[in-house]
Order: sequence, then structure tokens, then C-alpha cells
Amino acid sequence: MRAVAIVGLGKTPFGAFQDRDLRSLGVEAGRKCLEDAGAAPSQVEAFYLGNFAGPSFAGQNHLAPYVAGAMGIEGVPATRFEAACASGGSAFFHAYSSVAAGLYDVVLVTGVEKMTSQSTPRVSEILAGAGDMAGEIKAGGTFAALFAMIARRHMHQYGTTREQMAAVAVKNHANAFKNPYAHMHKLITLEQALAGKPIAEPLTIYDCSLISDGAASLLLAPLDRASEFAGQPVLVAGIAQTSGPLALDRREDITTFTAVRKAAQKAYRMAGVAAPDIQFAEVHDCFTIAEIMAMEDLGFVAPGEGGPYVQRGATALGGERPVNASGGLKAKGHPVGATGAAQICDVAEQIRGAAGERQVRNRDLGLAQNLGGSGATAVVTILRSVR
Repeated sequence: MRAVAIVGLGKTPFGAFQDRDLRSLGVEAGRKCLEDAGAAPSQVEAFYLGNFAGPSFAGQNHLAPYVAGAMGIEGVPATRFEAACASGGSAFFHAYSSVAAGLYDVVLVTGVEKMTSQSTPRVSEILAGAGDMAGEIKAGGTFAALFAMIARRHMHQYGTTREQMAAVAVKNHANAFKNPYAHMHKLITLEQALAGKPIAEPLTIYDCSLISDGAASLLLAPLDRASEFAGQPVLVAGIAQTSGPLALDRREDITTFTAVRKAAQKAYRMAGVAAPDIQFAEVHDCFTIAEIMAMEDLGFVAPGEGGPYVQRGATALGGERPVNASGGLKAKGHPVGATGAAQICDVAEQIRGAAGERQVRNRDLGLAQNLGGSGATAVVTILRSVR
């Protein structure tokens, strides 16, 4: 397997854009990425699109060539990857695999979602399709309800508190306030987070990620060809995608995502590192409890210690291990097909030293963790500076 580098990055702002469609968002991110790399569309040998529900959200199928063609990329494989909220991470994983295996040299990955064209109830219905439709969803479960059950069990099992979950929201809002590409620029207090509109007990509106539009792109090439591109290269040191049971009732313990644990272990082995070596991370905080669980499943802390870890400031921008310096899904936004690609963009941006006010101090080794559904898919990517 060949060493692979990210040689180009491109993102759109995340938000609610009434005047934008799915294709225009994907094209903007892709063109920015190619410009960053100093590459032309004709150099792209394959195009991988991460998208969860374009047919339902935007009424468009056959999305990969639909987006690629508008970028001027034709005559090459153009393939869409769907893995719920991990669609972008999965597209990146398969793009990495194709370059590492020598199948292609230059591959463009774009994650995109246009969600705000639908009403909030319809969005919830579409998102529910990533769950067990014959079981928990048929019984009335939404993802907010499922993660509320997960949160309540975590609170019962480990003593996790609403204040600890609210601390995740306060931190991520503060980080997003410094991110010009974030959906929400709103500072909140712990008291505001706790007093938010109830969604699914114990979760309030401030525990839930946003319904967003947006896109992110990355250009991959063999490390030994990285010098041919203008973008500062970032090494893909380790990566893994794993799966687990779709429904919560198929799991022995709903306070952990086994797919995340397995993906992290594989990615650590591939990179030749351990959890304590990771200096910063972008994790999948679709709900605040998910960030707390990520701290535990990634091995940053022991089970049950994720809440206190966040509460004492360890994951703050100036803490010992900054987590979600971008603002996370909670406040940066969560256009589901774009999220995984955007997380990797944000980690690479930090390693390049190009994160502006959100720049972390120690930036040689970072991790992105992307989750699909209520934990049935996990992608963990470890990036390292090129020495």
C-alpha cells in the first residue's frame, strides 16, 4: 500500500441557503479544493461523492456525475457513497483505499447535502431512514429519541449529568463563534443550554445538531507525488471504517459504539500511535452525549469519564486535547453527507496551521471521527503533518 496525502482542501460555509441547490454547493467546494491544490479537473482520475439523501432532500438521483460534470470532470468513474451521516467519511475512506492500492493517483472526494429545502418534520422523517425502519422507527423512534435513550442510560450507568452535556454545547458554540464558515454564530451560557426547549428528555434544543446545507472536498494523491501540487500536503496516517448493529435493541450496551471502538483501534494500529498521542480531534457530536461517548470510545478517557473530561475544560480550545475546534456538528452545522469530509478538512486545516482564531497549539497529529445513524457505521481518520 502506498502512502497517501491530502493535497487540496475546499469547503463552503454551512448554513441555510434558500438560493443554493445541492449541485452548486458541491461544485463550489470541489472548485475551491482544486484551486487550493493547483490542479485542473482534467487531472482527476476518479470522483467519489458522499451524500446521504439527495434523492429525498433535493429530488435528484444519479448524483455523482451530476456534480462531477458541473465541475468539468468527465470520462472517469463518478460514484456516490451512502452511509447515513458517515457518507462523507466513507467516501473518503474508499478514495484513500483506491489511491493507496494504486488503482488511481488523483482522486477528488466531495461530501454534500442540501437539507433545508424540506420542512423540519420531513427532515426528521428522512433522517429516520438511517435507522431500523421495521423496528425502532416503526415504533415511533426518531434519532433525537434514540440518542435521548442513550443519554439517559449513560446518566444512569455512569452518573453523567445534564450539566456535562450542556458543557459540550457551550464549548462548541464558543468555537463556532470564531469559525466564519460555521452555521451558527451564537455564544451561549450553561444556564441557557440547560433551559433550552425540550426535544426528547433529557435533551434540549441545545443538545442537538443543526439542519444545514453545505459541502466539503479533498484531493488525494500518493505522497511521493505531493510536491506536484500547490496545496500543503497532509499525510493520511491511519484510517478505518467499521460497522455495527443498526438497532439499539441489538446491542449489549448502548452507552458505547462498538463500531467506533473498532475503527479507532484499527486506525491507531495503522498509524502506529495510541489514543494518548492524539493532540486534537473533530468528533461526531450529532447530539452532545455523542461527543462525551466519543471521548470514551476513542480511548481518550475511560468509560464514564467523558462528561467530567469535558466539564473540566480538557477539550476546550486551550485545553489539553481540543475537541471540535470547528464548532462541531452542534454549531458548525451538520449537512449530513458533507460532515465526514468537512471534519477531515478541519483537521487538515489545523495541521497546516491555517485555522485562524481556532488554531490549536499542538497540531502534528489529529483525528476525525464520523458516525452513521445511531452507531451502525464509523469512520476514524488520523492525519499527520508531513515531516
